[in-house]
Amino acid sequence: MSPALPEGDPAPPDGALPAAAADGAATRALGVYLHVPFCAVRCGYCDFNTYTATELGGGASLAAYAGTALGELALADRVLRAAGLPSRPVATVFVGGGTPTLLPVDDLARLLDGVRTTWGLAPDAEVTTEANPDSVTPDGLARLAAAGFTRVSFGMQSAVPHVLRTLERTHDPARVPDVVRWACDAGLRVSLDLIYGTPGESLDDWRRSLDVALATGVDHVSAYALVVEPGTRMAVQVRRGELTLPDEDDQATKYELADDLLTAAGLHWYEVSNWARTPADASRHNLGYWRGDDWWGIGPGAHSHVGGVRWWNVKHPRAYADRLARGLSPAAGREVLDAGTVALERVMLGVRIAQGLPLDDLAAPARTAVAGLVADGLVDPRAALGADGPRRVVLTRRGRLLADTVVRALTA
Repeated sequence: MSPALPEGDPAPPDGALPAAAADGAATRALGVYLHVPFCAVRCGYCDFNTYTATELGGGASLAAYAGTALGELALADRVLRAAGLPSRPVATVFVGGGTPTLLPVDDLARLLDGVRTTWGLAPDAEVTTEANPDSVTPDGLARLAAAGFTRVSFGMQSAVPHVLRTLERTHDPARVPDVVRWACDAGLRVSLDLIYGTPGESLDDWRRSLDVALATGVDHVSAYALVVEPGTRMAVQVRRGELTLPDEDDQATKYELADDLLTAAGLHWYEVSNWARTPADASRHNLGYWRGDDWWGIGPGAHSHVGGVRWWNVKHPRAYADRLARGLSPAAGREVLDAGTVALERVMLGVRIAQGLPLDDLAAPARTAVAGLVADGLVDPRAALGADGPRRVVLTRRGRLLADTVVRALTA
């Protein structure tokens, strides 16, 4: 069961944006997120908006999906033009899911060509697709690179078979070094996504996963604590006592181990859950989310943000395809962010990145709270004092573990 859509105001049937959405657009990067809602199997912990590849028909089917998504891209172009937004080449494209590489390579190339034809791609555009280790081949990765993809993010999750079984992941962990090598041979940057805190995962299990990931030589690793969402199969298993979740101390210890090993290997944190070897290896698409850039999310359940307007599409692929077939926007609801919400989200997202949050972006009462956060070891004192430039709120490692505490103190 995927999570419920947010509450919000009704979205106009044509998807029209208010004229104010164009204000300041020339200074914001434009990204595109393409959601591919298909998986070979649905993992027990997953609450993403995904479906097995054979359960949908019509315009929502695997075979028809690329054409349906291109219909939303055409609508997006009309909406942005009508709102008076300046033409901007797309800085980043991220194809997520689901398992995007269940689509034929030709369909993924069609989707990217659609973005390129509609808005153009920046000369240094970052184009990423997610993939499972068992959903790619050397030839397919080479063809993705030839089509213009620059980066692949593999859902490794763990190198330990019993952990993968608990997560209901089906790939062979021994395949991970192979797929990384194939992607690198194709000229693609590579990221590995890991999950820690799976029920039954020991600290040695987690260390093994990190060691295997680092042995591949990748330049980017994401490490996320497992969150068991209501309505998932794993949540039912936990409720029945079949699985036992680790406590917060266990998760903190695993985060610290990840930070130690990744840093020792030359990867540095640039966002609370992400490490990269150099700034060029960071996910620029995700940085666009954290910095408040514009992005258009294409696909069922996808979210978008343009000029302070946020909206989300209907969740079910059949409803999504039906709306587009009738010439309607697939948006289910939206909200126009007021100044208070923008300021709150600026703090919530800005403190998560290593660049930090300028103190000047904080209200006066929040600035006075910084000294206490420094004293508690949550905020770097040199950054707060401006020792190396403008004064900023930059989290210490302890602060990263307690980022929500920092946000509450700065937004109280």
